[in-house]
Amino acid sequence: MQIRISPSDGVPIYLQVVNQIKYLIASGRLSAGEQLPPVRKLAEQLLINPNTVARAYRELESMGALITRQGSGVFVSDSGSPLAPSERKKILTERIDALLADARHMKVDLEDVVDLMRRRSEAMDKTGREARP
Repeated sequence: MQIRISPSDGVPIYLQVVNQIKYLIASGRLSAGEQLPPVRKLAEQLLINPNTVARAYRELESMGALITRQGSGVFVSDSGSPLAPSERKKILTERIDALLADARHMKVDLEDVVDLMRRRSEAMDKTGREARP
């Protein structure tokens, strides 16, 4: 599970963890029933306080995205992600906004961006996975 923390982001660290786990679930990189790392292990990997990870897990559990099984650990909810449709749209909107902002800064026309997206999509379809630049 790849999570990156940015202390200078301005977003509280526990929310960074929440948002990234929500993204992993919504994108299918974490699937229903999949076990997440224990609080202490993830905290060690991210070099953050275990209470921060515990808070993020609690937040995700209250959303219905995670479930804690006593003695077994923390798992992605089997009932599916309640955040999937709306969260996917939100995540994609944020990424599109960032892409469009970058394109404008580089003075790349919208048509060129759309054409590039089409070509990347075709490359991904041919390989059956994420295409590399």
